[in-house]
This record gives sequence, structure tokens and C-alpha cells, in this order.
Amino acid sequence: MVRKTKEEAEQTRQEIIHAARRVFHACGVSRSSLDRIAREAGVTRGAVYWHFKDKAELFFAMRDAVFEPMLGSTDAILYDPALSNPLDAIEGSIREFFRVLVEDGEFRQVFEIMVSRCEYVDEFASVEQEVGRPALEFLQKIERMYRLAADKGCLRPGLEPGMVARDTWAFTSGLLHLLLGCRRGSGMEAEIPEMIAAHMALRRI
Repeated sequence: MVRKTKEEAEQTRQEIIHAARRVFHACGVSRSSLDRIAREAGVTRGAVYWHFKDKAELFFAMRDAVFEPMLGSTDAILYDPALSNPLDAIEGSIREFFRVLVEDGEFRQVFEIMVSRCEYVDEFASVEQEVGRPALEFLQKIERMYRLAADKGCLRPGLEPGMVARDTWAFTSGLLHLLLGCRRGSGMEAEIPEMIAAHMALRRI
């Protein structure tokens, strides 16, 4: 009976997270109330507060629900021992990120919320740094891989790994914003692998 109750509680938590994503995406984070999210999830406001202390905690739960699986798949490629060239690992990891972004509607919705439907004011003024943390961690990861590429003689001579990492960081951020700003069916999705390959080719010997 206890197990069933725990399973039901987890199911309710997941329904609230999914409802928050839909409401945040439709209304914007600042205009989304916990009451509205509760109605969307088919639960009481009290049930929302039982699982989440405030809207910021619910926001991060929504983000982590899609980020953690994605990071698992991209990191698996980035650190795959079968890829002897670190540049192949970087390229494969970035391609996997954009593949998920194109194919997974929930993942794309979360990024659209973070990029264009969230104002970092009022109760969200203090969370902007945490929102940007995954991007900084991505920069740190690829900088380590570019340094490894330089050590292995895979990086084009004359390129400084730290600056190259920042360039790739800026490239992926720009590509992300460009993709999110395009309507589905624009044709850009099909061009992304080639764009990534062209970017990485500039770093190869």
C-alpha cells in the first residue's frame, strides 16, 4: 500500500511538471501562476505546494526532467573511449544535442521557455545564474576536449584550445537561438549536421 502511495505521488509530481511546461510555454513564466498549473495538471494548489516550494523550484524540476537524459546521451558520446580523436567526440556530442532538440518536442519546448518565455525578474531575479550553469559546464567540457585534441596533435596548429572552445560555445548558442526562432518545416533542421561538420572542419588538421 505504501509503495502504491509513493508511485501515485511520483505520478502526480510528473503530471505537475508536464503541466508546468505546457503553461510556461503558452503563457510565459512570469504570467503563469501555480493555480493555473494546478488546474492544468488536474490537482489542487496544495498538491503543487506539497511537491514544490515555489515556482522557481518547479521551473528547475521541469528543466532537469529533460536535461538529465539529454546530458546522459551527449556525455556518453563526448567521453566515448572508442572515439580516439577528441574532435570527433565534440562534433558527435553537439550533433546529438541538436538531434534531440529537433526530434523531441518536450525538450524543444523547455528551451523555448528558457530562451524566450522567461523574464528573470521578481522571484526569478536570483535564479538566472543557475539557469545559465549548464551552458558554462558545456564550455568547460569542450575546452578540456580541445586541450586533449591539442595534446594528441589533432587540433590545427596555431589554434588556442580555450579560444576555440569559446568559439564553439558561441556557435552552438547562436545555432540554438536561430533554430528556436525558425518555424518547423523551414528546412533548417536538415542543414544542422552539415553546419556542425563545417564548423568542426575548421579545427581539424
